[in-house]
Amino acid sequence: MVAYPNPPLDEIHFARVEGNDDIGDLWEAAKTAEVKPGTIRVWVTRGKIEPILDGEAGQYFHLPTIRRAAEGGAKHRPADPAANSRGPHAHAA
Repeated sequence: MVAYPNPPLDEIHFARVEGNDDIGDLWEAAKTAEVKPGTIRVWVTRGKIEPILDGEAGQYFHLPTIRRAAEGGAKHRPADPAANSRGPHAHAA
């Protein structure tokens, strides 16, 4: 089960017919979420999001769903932003 599921494909289709082009490739999804493309790949493998289309032409994503997933944030955020980079070897100052 995906944490941020896409809307049904018929809703996406009718939105596109009305002029809402809210589908983008990996790079557009990364730009929408303000993350690197590798982060989008990690989100897919960990079940946070899923592509609408996945084939020879690449992966395509529903950009509003990507936006919601980005706003959802991470599961764990340390109180100290630098704590994530220090790891278990941190020494008391």
